[in-house]
Formats: sequence, C-alpha cells, structure tokens
Amino acid sequence: MRMEITLDCDDLETLAAFWSAALHYHRSRPDPPGYAVLEPSDGNGITLNLQRVPEPKLTKNRMHLDLLVEDVDAEVQRLLSLGAHRLEDHTAYGTHWSVLADPEGNEFCVGAG
Repeated sequence: MRMEITLDCDDLETLAAFWSAALHYHRSRPDPPGYAVLEPSDGNGITLNLQRVPEPKLTKNRMHLDLLVEDVDAEVQRLLSLGAHRLEDHTAYGTHWSVLADPEGNEFCVGAG
C-alpha cells in the first residue's frame, strides 16, 4: 500500500513553490491538469498532491501536516521566509510547537521530532 496526501488550493504554482521548498520536494513528472504532484527528493516519503478547486478555504483544516524537525525555531524562521504565516505557539506535554499557515491559509504544525 502507498499513501498520498492531497491539498486543495487556488494557486497551484504559488503553493507548489512553497511546499516544494518547505518539504525539500520536487515535481518529478508531468502534472495532470489542475494538479501539481510533489515528491520527496530522496524518494522516501509521502507524495503531496496539490489540487486546484474553485472554492476558497473558509474554515480550519480538518487534517493538517506536522513537520517534525531538530530545531523548531530555525525551521519556523525558514518557513516564514518562504511565505508561511505564524498563527500560534504552544508549549505542552513536554514539547514546543508552532502552528503556521501556508500562503493560502492551510494550517500546519512544526514541532520537535
């Protein structure tokens, strides 16, 4: 079994550029119309599909990505420089994480891993 994650969006190119840089992914094959397919550069991991949809994002995501990193603060700064927006910071359960949003407002977390 293989798994892919699909994220609805409006501007495929903006989000493809953001998520490619954020995840160190690349577009390795021609995209179907209305999609951008991002794959791990090292071949290990889950494919992220970006799907153009006509409606805007209106509410909180029902599912989100958690990016687990060695240095949360450094990674948050890198993602902010790519166009993410900081929403919240949390410290609980013996760990620290930040909630960010991509350029279209899709929430994701950055935490220690």
